[in-house]
Amino acid sequence: MSNPIRILVAEDHLVARVGVTTIVNMQPDMTVVAEASNGQQAIELYRKHLPDVTLLDLRMPGMGGVEAAQKIRAEFPGAHMVALTTYGGDEDIRRALAAGVQAYLTKDVLHDELLKAIRAVHAGQTYLPAAVAAALAAQMPRPDLSAREVQVLGLIVSGMANKQIAYELGIAEHTVKNHVKSILSKLGVQDRTQAATAAIQRGIIHL
Repeated sequence: MSNPIRILVAEDHLVARVGVTTIVNMQPDMTVVAEASNGQQAIELYRKHLPDVTLLDLRMPGMGGVEAAQKIRAEFPGAHMVALTTYGGDEDIRRALAAGVQAYLTKDVLHDELLKAIRAVHAGQTYLPAAVAAALAAQMPRPDLSAREVQVLGLIVSGMANKQIAYELGIAEHTVKNHVKSILSKLGVQDRTQAATAAIQRGIIHL
């Protein structure tokens, strides 16, 4: 092919970055034009190379992939981006898609899935592997937690009791109890342990 798909790879783990770059460069219709190890670099290299497709690791030091995707998209509305991540929680997926990413892959995908995603996104399509689509579909509607409830949930995840949460946030203990009750109801769970598990699995709270 005369014009291979030009790809920017943004991934902070060297081994993973080399792995992805090697797989991509082995394809006759693709070439890696630049490699970034964090979000800020990804934005700078995007400006410099204007790649056809950008592969973004969502967790990178400094600026992560979601923020980098938002900034690239703000500057280059036509950017084609694929998110690579170890996290498959539905909130993680929603955040990435909201940032303008067209494909969302967990890092355990097979090589051909990655290549399929790159070609699909390059062609202007959205690509969600079956497992990712299922994670989105299987979940109850997005938990409509208030900012304060997310704060309380974070403290529940870190193992705090209501009294400690009240002290930490400078609010009354009965207020915390009301928040907890509301959180359990919104997440559709019975107790704090289940709430903590759901929060982590769904990517609402990150450890």
